[in-house]
Amino acid sequence: MKLAFCILEGETGHDAAYRLLEKLYREETGQNLPRILRTDRGKPYFCDSPYHFSIAHTPRHAFCVLSRRNVAIDAEEGSRKISPALAEKILSPEEKLRYDQASDKHRALLTFWVLKEAEAKLSGEGLRGYPNHTDFSLTDTRVQELDGCLVAIFEDP
Repeated sequence: MKLAFCILEGETGHDAAYRLLEKLYREETGQNLPRILRTDRGKPYFCDSPYHFSIAHTPRHAFCVLSRRNVAIDAEEGSRKISPALAEKILSPEEKLRYDQASDKHRALLTFWVLKEAEAKLSGEGLRGYPNHTDFSLTDTRVQELDGCLVAIFEDP
């Protein structure tokens, strides 16, 4: 798996993420980016390539992952304002207990959020309703901090 990210400077997050994707694909394969299609639920994929990718962007950053396995990424700025009331809607009972015990509730809620978004992207189902059926941990190793952003990356085994 290859990961790339950048700070946005005068381009949209979407444009920057696809620029990163082009760069990663060229570095990995020596070829130009293949045609990108979308599933009926909107998940992008390469038409004629064994590679998988996922992009994410925040107001200040763009992220991209490329892999030979199904992969997904989500990112949030650590400074993003998020209502604590959201915890009641999106967290499972187990996650809510972990959230309530967390010393940094803001970071805890963002951590759960990026995990839930990445999982939804990996499945291709997207978020439907409130994603309160998961059982994530605040120490999940698929979450890392990159340049002030919490980033979750999921990859099929």
